Amino acid sequence: MKKLNFMKNTQDYNISFISKFLKTEAAGGILLICAAILAIILANSPLDIYYNMLIDMPVVIKIGALEINKPWLLWVNDGLMAVFFFLIGLELKREFLEGELSDKKKIILPGLGAIGGMAIPALIYLIFNINDPVAVKGWAIPAATDIAFALGVLALLGSKVPTSLKIFLTSLAIFDDIGAILIIAVFYTSKLSFTALIIAGFCTAILFVLNKRGVIEKSPYIIIGLVMWVALLKSGVHATLAGVVVAMFIPIRCEKDNGRSPLKSLEHDLHYAVAFFILPLFAFCNSGINFINVGRAELFHDIPLGIALGLFFGKQIGVFGFCWLGIKLKLVELPKDISLMSLYGVSALCGIGFTMSLFIGSLAFAGGAMPVDERIGIVLGSVASGILGYVILRFSLKASANK
Repeated sequence: MKKLNFMKNTQDYNISFISKFLKTEAAGGILLICAAILAIILANSPLDIYYNMLIDMPVVIKIGALEINKPWLLWVNDGLMAVFFFLIGLELKREFLEGELSDKKKIILPGLGAIGGMAIPALIYLIFNINDPVAVKGWAIPAATDIAFALGVLALLGSKVPTSLKIFLTSLAIFDDIGAILIIAVFYTSKLSFTALIIAGFCTAILFVLNKRGVIEKSPYIIIGLVMWVALLKSGVHATLAGVVVAMFIPIRCEKDNGRSPLKSLEHDLHYAVAFFILPLFAFCNSGINFINVGRAELFHDIPLGIALGLFFGKQIGVFGFCWLGIKLKLVELPKDISLMSLYGVSALCGIGFTMSLFIGSLAFAGGAMPVDERIGIVLGSVASGILGYVILRFSLKASANK
């Protein structure tokens, strides 16, 4: 009886969590939009000097011989975004162990969409930039999807959006996040420091021991995670990956404590901080594009053009095309309350690559003197995708409701 009650409580938690998650992500997406717009307004106003002073402000932490000296922008990108990746890691672990992605039948459709949604945009970008050894580094920029922004657009459509469509988009974004994590780890790693990597490896071993011994207190994981973050910061591997590694060792359940879940507790505690503070702050610090001197040459430069077209056309073709192919080959069935037109609308929404595209762009062109701002392509492609996805879904959902 206790086992049945526990399973029922777990199921109820998963349902309520999905509902809360979608509401939080949608509201966070709207806040993201506001933060990005505010940054663009400031960057194109007489206040731009103060905006630039803020993001370039040096912040130094020194403990003995250890010194971390970075501008505020990099503290946000390397530090606070590690918390964002930690939350992604927690979500990934939960979803694959007992969430929507624990059912193999449910992961095929979003999995196919994610593969196509990363491969085709990258291919389109490479078509424009393959002959430029510097520009080619940005191939992964249009491969990303911003789940918060996309769910923010879905929220504008109200209750007409079926839950299965939201779950499909969320599941696809999770696979997309896995791809982004692998891309960052493999392709955006600079010169390695093996001493720092050894320290990071030692931290991983300690986390493994903590997990095997069933340690549920948060503080040991946080302390070891901070040490790992500093080690990766000095290693050449991007420091945000420390968040993902630590998340993999957080226990999902403690049988000794009535089945309490440290992972779900942390996930719940972090959602609001990430959705309403960290991601909007990241958007604010990274969206300050100065459009005053942007002309035809900048708009149609191969870098922003490849990004914009990759996001706008590549995501539609990749996500919808791979899903449609999977349905036609009978590898997977389309959920009954999702029409092909609604699926196409969501595929267009996947072209909103904002947060992760900006993040990957900051890695791809870090410290380089670029002839053009790649963020122009990210903003244009994301805005166009959001508008098209909204329009298609508005009409397709209305048509479905009238049947």
